[in-house]
This record gives sequence, C-alpha cells and structure tokens, in this order.
Amino acid sequence: MGLLDQISGAVGGMLGQGQAGVQGGANTGLLQQVIGMLGSPGALSNITKGFHGAGLDNVLQSWVGTGQNLPITGDQVKQVLGSGNVADLGARAGLSESDASNELAGMLPQVIDKLTPDGKLPSQGDLSSVIGKLFH
Repeated sequence: MGLLDQISGAVGGMLGQGQAGVQGGANTGLLQQVIGMLGSPGALSNITKGFHGAGLDNVLQSWVGTGQNLPITGDQVKQVLGSGNVADLGARAGLSESDASNELAGMLPQVIDKLTPDGKLPSQGDLSSVIGKLFH
C-alpha cells in the first residue's frame, strides 16, 4: 500500500463524503494538490513559518506528534497557507476558495499526521523522496 493510499484511507471518509455539493473527485484532486505542494522545495519550512506566524505552533505540533490532532478551521488554513495559495489549490481541484479551505481544514491534520509517523517533520529531501514514490 502506497503512501497516497494510506493518506487517502486516513481521509477516506472525506474523499467520498465531502461537504454538501462537493464531489469526492474534487477531494481526491485537492489531496493530490496538497501532496504536490508538500513536495515543493521549502514547502515544509514555509508551512512551519505560516503556523508560527498565525500563532498555531501547537496545532501543527499536534499533527506531527503522536497524540491527538488538534482541529483547524478553514479561516485558519487561509491564514497559514495564504488565501491565494488556498484559492490556487482549490481551483486546480475544481473547488472554490471557501470549499477548499474547509476541505483542507479536515484534510491537512490527517495528511501531516501520516507524513510524520515518527513524531517529527522529515527533511525536505526525505519528504520529496517519499512523495516521489507516490507517483511511480
């Protein structure tokens, strides 16, 4: 089972049962966009800075750590990632910025949790290697 399958399984309920009017395929597309974004050079550093700048270090740490994941709202997602980035991710997945931010609020804790099974953020090289295997 590949990492994308594991992540999809973890957020599987969301992938088939998105918000009212949001298709499961759009959720799958959004998940693929998130994985692609995380594989970009500097992405983890930028996300970490975004959480720090928003005063949400504890939320990110809960996702990375081995305990319970703290929730995040769609507005907080936009604050961390930037409205433009959320809108871009959403557009590529066929979602509005609002739908994308709400879907990301449910998806990101699961994705980050699955990408950090050891309770720490991987180096960009390690993460890129893992993500690269998703598409081969």
